[in-house]
Amino acid sequence: MSTNLRRGVALVASAALALTLAACSSDSEANGGAEKGTEDNPVRIGVVGASDPQWDVFEDLAQEDGIAVDIVDFTEYTQPNPALTDGDLDLNQFQHILYLAQYNEADGQDLTPIGATAVYPLALYSQQYTSVEDIPEGGEIAIPNDVTNQARALFVLEEAGLITLQDDAGIVPDPTDIDEAASKVTVTPVDANQTAVALDSVAASVVNNDFVDDAGLDPADALFADSAESEGARPYINVWVSRAEDADNEVFQRLIEAPQVPGGRGEDPGGRGWHGVNRKPVGRGAAGDPRRGPGQPHPVSSVGRADGGCVPPSALPRPRPDLPGQ
Repeated sequence: MSTNLRRGVALVASAALALTLAACSSDSEANGGAEKGTEDNPVRIGVVGASDPQWDVFEDLAQEDGIAVDIVDFTEYTQPNPALTDGDLDLNQFQHILYLAQYNEADGQDLTPIGATAVYPLALYSQQYTSVEDIPEGGEIAIPNDVTNQARALFVLEEAGLITLQDDAGIVPDPTDIDEAASKVTVTPVDANQTAVALDSVAASVVNNDFVDDAGLDPADALFADSAESEGARPYINVWVSRAEDADNEVFQRLIEAPQVPGGRGEDPGGRGWHGVNRKPVGRGAAGDPRRGPGQPHPVSSVGRADGGCVPPSALPRPRPDLPGQ
């Protein structure tokens, strides 16, 4: 991990957790004088997987609050950030802190987290085996190939006892950091949207939450999932993101503080939407090292806002990705 990316992660994480915000702006002049959030100038929100029913609920709640929104669907993680940078979106909500930091560093951008949602477990699925122990020596595991979700997938596999990472592996390892001689399985990186498809031909796959529903997978059937409670999971807090100049926009702040959505993913104990309240850790380590030791979970019932209040996890649609998701 480069020094710049470490600095970017630290800065973005600090911004997401403390939500220290920048200046506000308005684009009403570019839309015939219509104020942002009106029917003539809705808030355009980029997501990956707009078919999630919670977005319909979110739109209804926003409408009740007098804010018109337009949910813009994308099929790839790589699309919403450039669209936001280019002004095609007002907000996006699909990514975690580490993914955002990587994008900002690689593209020289300053997209800014303005609200935090939740940490979502990343899980291992199989169509051939019903437990981690059943996966044979030399079995092939598919994982997402984007840098941040790939790293987290490797941590999942190590926690599950399927691979061993070398002692000098950093916080963003890649397959070259695997100690092959000490590992039970082999790893094949594929596009994130192909991990579920690959289940037909591999022993198991680490599948991002965005693709679980479409693949007909049940989170309750996952062979293993990491813990959303540990300090080590903080880089994977999912966030609402705007351009830096819009970070204090009053309409955007009202949106991310939307009323609680009944039955929201934050209340789902099935593995995708729980937010760590009174839930036992699955095995992630203590602060600063997501891979080592049993550690103690960091209890997360909500994530702080700039005003010192809290946004309950179930108040927001399912973050994407889980890292990623996303």
